[in-house]
Amino acid sequence: MDYVVSTKGLTKVYGKHTAVDNVSLHIKRGEIYGFIGRNGAGKTTFMKMITGLATPTQGEISLFGSTGEAMKKQSERVGNLIEEPGLYPQFSGYQNLKCKCLAVGIHKDGYIEELLKMVGLEGAAKKKVKKYSLGMKQRLGIAMALVGGPDLLILDEPINGLDPQGIAEIRDILLRLRDEQGMTIMISSHILEELYKIADTFGIINKGNLIQELSKEELTDKCSDFIELKCDDTSKACPVIEGMGITNYKVIGSETIYIYEQLDNLGALNKALGKADVEVSLLNIVQEKLENYFLELVGGEENA
Repeated sequence: MDYVVSTKGLTKVYGKHTAVDNVSLHIKRGEIYGFIGRNGAGKTTFMKMITGLATPTQGEISLFGSTGEAMKKQSERVGNLIEEPGLYPQFSGYQNLKCKCLAVGIHKDGYIEELLKMVGLEGAAKKKVKKYSLGMKQRLGIAMALVGGPDLLILDEPINGLDPQGIAEIRDILLRLRDEQGMTIMISSHILEELYKIADTFGIINKGNLIQELSKEELTDKCSDFIELKCDDTSKACPVIEGMGITNYKVIGSETIYIYEQLDNLGALNKALGKADVEVSLLNIVQEKLENYFLELVGGEENA
């Protein structure tokens, strides 16, 4: 597998607090990786270690296949926006980008204009950043991270605090970067519903531990709607279910069965169960929400 980023047992300890605990994570080339976790879960600390802004206590990082000292040379291929973008409020958007370009030695004519257009700020190039909205500042921060043409873009909570329009604008930018430029992107958030719209793979972190790493297809399967059947005896109900050609189901204890297919066939199922003298106390469709699934993994609302 061609991984742009992979970690093995990555750990960061501050005093007596373990911010990131033995995390082994994998980001494939050309994908958007959604890093999900509540505030304080360890997302920012992990990203800082990947970008060289924090030193791991232990563990290994591989960046573009390189580790150790060789990995440091690969840092030029990484752009990042971690926490708030470092902007000069008294300067315009254009001037902020020019400062960054000068710092990294880029003097190409039209380069800054291309970046501003890429993030939809070409009309606000001369406007002072202190007059920018939060969404405009986030887009400018992404443009700053894109200076130098990185192959990997790491964004920490770029949609935090934005209104729906601002979130949609950031989403469109990231999808274009992936689809048109083949850029690999890691984006963190505590809003699973939003990242679901753009991410290809998800890593779920809680209290410094990577709980789960799964593809969008796997997440969709786990959060798909299902039939909840409660009856007097699941051992009598199972042959009836299988007799209807249903194979994708799960027995939960002695009285409950979850059925993941033929959701539009409740009437026939109820009739077949009745003929087999299975006493049904509940038969309905459950709509499993992404946020509910996330809360289950991280221990519920009390950890929000």
